[in-house]
Amino acid sequence: MNQFTEYFAEVDWGTLMAVWGMRVVSAVLVLLLGLWLARLVTRLASGALTRAHFDTMLVSFLRRILYAAALVIVFVTVLAQLGVQTTSLLAVIGAAGLAIGLALQGSLANIAAGIMLIALRPFRIGDTVEVAGQTGVVEQVLVFHTVIKSFSNHEIILPNAQITSAPIVNFTALGQRRIEVPVGISYDADIRAAREVLVGLAKAHEKVLEDPAPSVMVNGLGDNSVDLTLRAFVETPDWAGTRSDLIEATHRELGKAGIGIPYPQRDVHLRFPDGVKLEDKRKTEASEARANAS
Repeated sequence: MNQFTEYFAEVDWGTLMAVWGMRVVSAVLVLLLGLWLARLVTRLASGALTRAHFDTMLVSFLRRILYAAALVIVFVTVLAQLGVQTTSLLAVIGAAGLAIGLALQGSLANIAAGIMLIALRPFRIGDTVEVAGQTGVVEQVLVFHTVIKSFSNHEIILPNAQITSAPIVNFTALGQRRIEVPVGISYDADIRAAREVLVGLAKAHEKVLEDPAPSVMVNGLGDNSVDLTLRAFVETPDWAGTRSDLIEATHRELGKAGIGIPYPQRDVHLRFPDGVKLEDKRKTEASEARANAS
C-alpha cells in the first residue's frame, strides 16, 4: 500500500493530464478527419464506378465494403493516437477475419460469384436463360443469389456460385432465335416437293425473318420415314408462338399436298417349323396381311 502511495505521490499529474489531453484531442481530430475522408473516398469511388456504367447494385455493394474497410483503418489509427499498441489488435483482427472467412466460405463464394455476374453481365433482367439445369426468365440478380421465374410460373432461387460454375445459355442475348421443326415424310413422297411446301409455309408466316432465309435439311433415313428439319429464324419474343404455328401449318400443308407423314411401322416375319400344314401357313399369312393392312 505504501508503494502505491509513493508511486502516485511521485506522478506529475499536470504533465500526465497534458499528455493525455493532447492524445485525446489528436485522437478526436483523427476520428473526425478519418470519417470525413472515408465518406469522401467512398463517394468518389462510387461516382467513378457509376460513370464507368457499372451496375447500381454492384456499386452499392462495393461502396459499403469500401466504407467498412475505411472505418476499420480509422478505428485502428485512433487507438494508435491514444497510445494503444495496435500490433496485437491487427493480429486479432486478421485472425478473426480468417476464421470468419473459413466459416462463411460458401457465402463468400456466392458473393464473389454475384459480383462476377453483376460486373460481367452474362445475362440481364428479363432475359430467357438456362442455368444450372433451370430454364426461365431472369427477375433479379442479387449479391448472394439470382431469382428466375420458370415458364410454369415458379420462382426459382439459385445460389450464384452454382450459376458461375455451370454453363449459361442465354436465349435472348442475340435478339434472334432459330426454330427447328422435325418432320418425317413417307419414303414414297417426293423430297423436293416436301421441301418446297415447308419453305413456302415458313416464308408465308409474317413473323419469320427473310434473312437468314428459311431452309429444309435432310437429316437421315429413319426406320419408317425420311427425316427432314424445317429451320426458320424469328425475333426472340416470337419464338414460341411462331414454332406452334409452323408445326400446325406443316401438318395441314403436307396433307393438302398429298405428302404422307407415316406412322411407326414394324414388319414381322414368321418362320414355320417342319411339319406345319400348308393350310395353317395360309391362315397365318392371311392374318398377318390383315394386321399390316390395319
